[in-house]
Amino acid sequence: MNKDFKSGFVSIIGRPNVGKSTLMNALVGEKIAITANRPQTTRNSIKTILTKQDCQIVFVDTPGIHKPSTKLGEYMVKSAYASLKDIDLLLFLTEPGKNMLKKDEEILSDIKKAGVKTILVINKTDTVKKEDLLKTIDEYSKEVDFAEVVPISALKEDNLDTLLKCITDLLPEGPMYFPEDMVTDLTERQIVGEIVREKCLYLLKEEIPHGVAVEVTAMKKRENKDFYDIDANIYCEKESHKGIIIGKKGAMLKNIGSTARYAIEKFLGCQINLKLWVKTKKDWKDNDFLLKSFGYDKKEI
Repeated sequence: MNKDFKSGFVSIIGRPNVGKSTLMNALVGEKIAITANRPQTTRNSIKTILTKQDCQIVFVDTPGIHKPSTKLGEYMVKSAYASLKDIDLLLFLTEPGKNMLKKDEEILSDIKKAGVKTILVINKTDTVKKEDLLKTIDEYSKEVDFAEVVPISALKEDNLDTLLKCITDLLPEGPMYFPEDMVTDLTERQIVGEIVREKCLYLLKEEIPHGVAVEVTAMKKRENKDFYDIDANIYCEKESHKGIIIGKKGAMLKNIGSTARYAIEKFLGCQINLKLWVKTKKDWKDNDFLLKSFGYDKKEI
């Protein structure tokens, strides 16, 4: 290992739907966190690891910070703020636009309290005029003394090389925390469950906003075959939602299953047999026991 090897933990924080997961996936070059064009897609803090010849960067993607209305929301916000502890660098992600500063005031205040070196990362720069971008940089720089300011487009992967160089420059010299071939702390089973949930978010549109949880109940590799049998439950809050997820003559559930199967096979690199069931758990987002069983345990934060 290079004696000047750098390493550290880098948390990505910001409001919902500013592109945190998209950015993290783009930085590590693999899709680990699910993405969807709606707020609060990410529910847990997810670590991904980028290892290069001269550094290892451990990115921590976090749920969007919002005003919670359920216990699930409280878990997500707590998880996001917990990511401010024991890190070497913070990426504060926002987007240019009118009145954005007001929505970010609470986060900016917490950044100042945390006292962590922070890069202001302005995403979606391909969607605005240069003068709007400059105005955003000026407004935010008055609130926090950022170590660097980097405008990017995570979706188009524009200016990410500049961002990576800034991150590497600001990290301390340190050891390799994870094996160099490791890219995430999530298990295969967790990623499979997240893929199924992502397809639900895409295909169900606005019909069932965030009322879905996925539990992989079985994932077994067939003996002497590169083939997995996977069973998963999709949980919703209401019987009426169950009907929407299943669809007429099972069409929606079949669509979710086929699109999820394609993505899971791409991820695992082998064929799978995926079986999905839809179950109703009323008000699961406010049930501590169910939240814990779905992987959202406050005590683990």
